[in-house]
Amino acid sequence: MKITGRQRTLLGLIIREYVDSTSPVSSKGLREKYSLPFSPATIRNEMAALTERGLIRQPHTSAGRVPTEEGYRYFVQQLMGEVELPLAEQNTISHQFHQAGPEVSQWMRLAASVLSQHTRGAGLITVPQSTSVYFKHVELIATQGRQVLMVLVLMGGEVRQQILSLAEPVPQEQLSEAAAHINIAFINLDSDTIRAAAAHLNTFEQEIVRLIADVMQPAIASKTGDIFYDGVSRVLSEPEFAEADAAMHARRVLEEQAFLKEFLAKVLSPNVGSVQVVIGGEGDWEELKDCSMVLARYGVTNVATGALGVLGPTRMSYGRAVSTVRYVAELMTDLMQETYGES
Repeated sequence: MKITGRQRTLLGLIIREYVDSTSPVSSKGLREKYSLPFSPATIRNEMAALTERGLIRQPHTSAGRVPTEEGYRYFVQQLMGEVELPLAEQNTISHQFHQAGPEVSQWMRLAASVLSQHTRGAGLITVPQSTSVYFKHVELIATQGRQVLMVLVLMGGEVRQQILSLAEPVPQEQLSEAAAHINIAFINLDSDTIRAAAAHLNTFEQEIVRLIADVMQPAIASKTGDIFYDGVSRVLSEPEFAEADAAMHARRVLEEQAFLKEFLAKVLSPNVGSVQVVIGGEGDWEELKDCSMVLARYGVTNVATGALGVLGPTRMSYGRAVSTVRYVAELMTDLMQETYGES
């Protein structure tokens, strides 16, 4: 859609004003607040042209104009440009994450909270998942007699522990040497590859590797894909959700995990770091007709990835939402890479 430079300026100002005020924007109000060098008649004519193009609408005969979904899309695609979170906010968020503990659940709760606080939307994040399971390292610890504690760490952070009963007692020094050899030989391999590559090991190490492969198999089914939220009540208090139907739709998106997982599976790009904006459900998702979502994928490709983002009314500050989602996704990706040794 082609519009003039003056129309682009006015559309950007209308969206900015409506996001801040929630009230329809008048030509007189725009001219006075921004000291525009156009006559009132010119502004009214340009607003009429934007209305004809479907970028703004007039909710009531005597009211000002408000953006349409198409207007928001045009703004995001053509007017917003590259946006970055202010450096001071980046530093604050980065400090919060690096003060958090090593548990993935702590990162999830913090990420949802940060997304909500910095966008005034509902922050959400899914636990990273992988369709495959890859070996990271193993520790073998002698306990008593023939029993050994095996601590198996998988790429993506999952830890599995199991007591092994060996054919005969093995000293700790031999256990540590075997673990070190296995860690070098099999890092980042799946269970099938590990089984196939075990033939060159000595008999004891082959026994350990077979047990490792056995433990890795059920790990694939253990991925729950839980979703963490923050700021749900804040979003539901927005004027757009004052009506029962709108509030019901928003609540379903935020609280029914099965629906949200299906939505994310269909719309979210598999590429880590890419930010997507979904406005009004893009016409395909009735539950999202009053909402917009800004989403990104984070994590380590081919190891474990998750989704994060914010949900709010279509009247959201898209520049702030995009910059916040992008920055938090980058932080989460960096943390996973540092912790799980993937680049």
